[in-house]
Amino acid sequence: MTRILEERIAVVTGGGQGLGQAISLRLAKEGCHVVVADINEAQAKETAALIESETDRRSTGMKVDVTNEDEVAEMIDQTVSTFGRLDLLVVNAGILIAGETDQFPADKWRAVIDVNLNGYFLSAKHAARIMKAQRSGNIIQINSKSGKKGSNKNAAYAASKFGGIGLTQSLAMEMAEYGVRVNSICPGNLLDSPLWVNSLYKQYAKRWNISEEEVRQKYINEVPMKRGCTYDDVCNALVFLASDQASYMTGQAINVTGGQEMR
Repeated sequence: MTRILEERIAVVTGGGQGLGQAISLRLAKEGCHVVVADINEAQAKETAALIESETDRRSTGMKVDVTNEDEVAEMIDQTVSTFGRLDLLVVNAGILIAGETDQFPADKWRAVIDVNLNGYFLSAKHAARIMKAQRSGNIIQINSKSGKKGSNKNAAYAASKFGGIGLTQSLAMEMAEYGVRVNSICPGNLLDSPLWVNSLYKQYAKRWNISEEEVRQKYINEVPMKRGCTYDDVCNALVFLASDQASYMTGQAINVTGGQEMR
């Protein structure tokens, strides 16, 4: 099968686990050499080793806190030093902390905004300085359907994701003249991901006094296509946006929600 991202250099933040790991591996299978950045250094290095064992691509794993500008700048500089250029940045690092607004601690609000929005800004800022000089590049943010529609008792997360779409659109306008495209992907609920399986089902089952299976079915029932979003669903959209097939697309926030969100 033809690889449509052959020899491109990609950085994936939050790339060591879950969706980020799936993205990192898929990009390698599509021909990218991949820098796996994650706050968990061991997982970043494990994913990089997995890429090199399962593909013919080069990969390196590094510890990066996306809220720390020095670490983000070093991530980009080290990528260019090692691989010679930067073609694709995937901003995947993110956190979710839910709660009722009138009881939500300010420090938790700041933490969500810091990782999800400020982390996107810092990553895009330092990628943009390289891509601007190259006059080419591609930035893709992993957003959420919560970036399009408010999320009940989850205001910090929704606010961070709404802000992310504003940053995507603004940066797309700013970088277009340099041949750099900027887009977001807004997945639906990843119902088989570790976040749901290990945490959210239990939280919601306790909150609503129903079983975990009933929680799962409740969320499936909200989707016209009657299933949760998968890693492959997100990766398929991402590979397309990263490729030359999407060369006329910038400033977009693409829904991958099975019809749950249509705006």
